[in-house]
Amino acid sequence: MRSAEINRITRETQIQGRLVIEGQGSYDIHTGVRFLDHMLELFTKHGGFDLAIRATGDLDVDQHHTVEDVGIVLGQLFQQALGDRKGINRAGYFVQAMDETLAVIAVDLGGRPYLVQDDKVRTRLVGDLQSELLEDFFHGFTVHALANLHLKTMYGRSNHHKVEALFKGFARAMRFACSMDERLKDQLPSTKGLL
Repeated sequence: MRSAEINRITRETQIQGRLVIEGQGSYDIHTGVRFLDHMLELFTKHGGFDLAIRATGDLDVDQHHTVEDVGIVLGQLFQQALGDRKGINRAGYFVQAMDETLAVIAVDLGGRPYLVQDDKVRTRLVGDLQSELLEDFFHGFTVHALANLHLKTMYGRSNHHKVEALFKGFARAMRFACSMDERLKDQLPSTKGLL
C-alpha cells in the first residue's frame, strides 16, 4: 500500500499528517477550522483514501497559516506516497453535481505545479472558513504534490455547495489519477521518461 507520514513544524503551525492512498475512506481530521475539517473528511471518503491530519496553528492571528499549511501537508503526503509515480493513471477529472451546483475538476500529477481556480464563492465566510483561503489551500497542495489542478464551479446558488462540489470532485479526480494501470505498472506515464 502506498502511504506517507509528514510532521511539519513551523513557528506558525504544527501539523502531523498520515495518508494511505488505497484506503477505506476513514479520517481523523482536526485543523481548528471546522468547515475545512468537513471538506477534508468528504475528500477522504469520496477519494477512498485514509487520512489523518492534526493541526495546531496561530488561529488567534487568523486562519491563513493553518489553511495554507494544511494544503502544503496534503500535497507533501501525496508526493511522498506516490513515490516514483510509475504505473499511475496520472490524470483524472470529474464533473460533480451538488444539488443546484455543478463543478468541473481536472488534475494532472505530471510534475508541473499549476493552479487555475474559479469557485464563484461570493461570501467572506463559508461556515467558519475564510473563503479567500481556498486558493491558498489548493495552491499549497499543487506546489507540494507537483500537480496541475483546475477547479471550476460552473453554476450554483449556495456557497457551501460550491465548495463542497469542488472538494468532492477533487477527491474523485485524485482517486483516478492516483490509481494504478496494471498494463503500464513499470512505466512512467510520460513520453519524456521523467516526471
